[in-house]
Amino acid sequence: MKAKLRVKQIRSTIGVDARQRENLKGLGLGRIGKVVVVNNTPSFRGAIKRVLHLVTVEEVDNG
Repeated sequence: MKAKLRVKQIRSTIGVDARQRENLKGLGLGRIGKVVVVNNTPSFRGAIKRVLHLVTVEEVDNG
């Protein structure tokens, strides 16, 4: 099976472009310290890439 990505928001969205804010909402984030686990797919990777300065990302196993 594919690995998943653990994404944690580490920075505020104050002063951030509205598109980036919507991207975070699409990932399931919205407040500092929130962590979500998403599938490692091209669409999620693209969304993460746009807000990489606001989050940390690490790969996790499905097992």
